[in-house]
Amino acid sequence: MTATDDRVAVETGDVWPADTDEDEGVVVNWFLSEGSRVEAGDDLCEFQVEKVSVDVPAPESGTLDEIALEEDDEFERGDVLAWIDPS
Repeated sequence: MTATDDRVAVETGDVWPADTDEDEGVVVNWFLSEGSRVEAGDDLCEFQVEKVSVDVPAPESGTLDEIALEEDDEFERGDVLAWIDPS
């Protein structure tokens, strides 16, 4: 496994809907699995906050190294959903 220092976090804060009052969401669907090659901007997963569905884009190109939160997992705004290995 790659050292955490080299990996890029896929976080929820940047894509959190501005018009929601909630600070908790739930992962609805992963579009890719660990080990998949991704390009910056590719949709990785979908989460839901207050009946609003949000697609989460890859912040950088690389390999989806680790999925930190599985489908149906609850999380708070800003939590890390996954890690991308940019190498």
